[in-house]
Amino acid sequence: MSQDRIYGNTPCFLSGEKVKVSDDAIMNKDVLVYGVPWEGAVTWGDYTGCELGPKVIRLNSARYSGYLPELDDMDVFSHYSIGDLGDVDVVPADTNETMRRIESFADKVWNTGKFPIALGGDHGITYPIVKALSEKVDGQVGIIHLDAHYDNAKEYDGEIYARNTPFHRIYESESVRNESIVHLGIHGPRNRPETGQFAKEAGANTVTIRDIRKAESLDGVAEKVYDMASKGTEAVYLSICSDVLDFAFNPGGPVDGNGLTSYELLELIYAFAKKGIRGMDYVEVYPQQDTNDNSSHFVSYAALYALAGNIVHEQKK
Repeated sequence: MSQDRIYGNTPCFLSGEKVKVSDDAIMNKDVLVYGVPWEGAVTWGDYTGCELGPKVIRLNSARYSGYLPELDDMDVFSHYSIGDLGDVDVVPADTNETMRRIESFADKVWNTGKFPIALGGDHGITYPIVKALSEKVDGQVGIIHLDAHYDNAKEYDGEIYARNTPFHRIYESESVRNESIVHLGIHGPRNRPETGQFAKEAGANTVTIRDIRKAESLDGVAEKVYDMASKGTEAVYLSICSDVLDFAFNPGGPVDGNGLTSYELLELIYAFAKKGIRGMDYVEVYPQQDTNDNSSHFVSYAALYALAGNIVHEQKK
């Protein structure tokens, strides 16, 4: 286990080094990780607690090396050095201030030019992160959004920054090309008819779980999706909600059946990263729902597959 601690007994993600954005040490880092321990408006009963995600994801990441024998003997750590920036200082009682703080933190991270990985927290964190990115690129941003749900409601009980609203806020942004937003893996009756309509009205693309399963290959799906997300844009951002996975593979996430397998999700992440993504987030892991921390462990796999793909992308330049 890494001897460098973020707080208490919590190690840096994937045995990285504790750094600050203002440190000269980040110049020697290729990847910057930060946590956003935020849960805003809770949209379903007592299924809550994803603010604990960043801590537990880090704790379980201490088990892993960067070696992926299944990806042509790739050793991520021989190519990349990871810095862990700790967590955004959210304000549990103040959603607007928290959104401002996330955006400000992300702005500083984007300024470094390093590859960022944000650990949620609920999906509401994606809007301020993308908003900060959109102000750093000359053109527009495209987004690949892996999720069971659209997360594009106009509001939830008057809250416009709830975990089921971020993509409606993103639709409203002039810096994101709505036609380059791809809602990927959408499935299940926890979606509402109006959310599909909102996506259509905004011009966003939907690729459902059935579309994926009926395609000839995952590589073909990845190529089609990436082409949509990259068209007319200067940067592609990857946002992953845990519940795009079937609940059999995601015991620490919302209970959604008929989702992706862990293999399918990792293959898609790797394929997108090989084509070039600017950064990513992984959200809505609920540790207290998951006795064995399976979902928290899986985030390390997702991050490593993204970084492995990034290495291949850079080698092709």
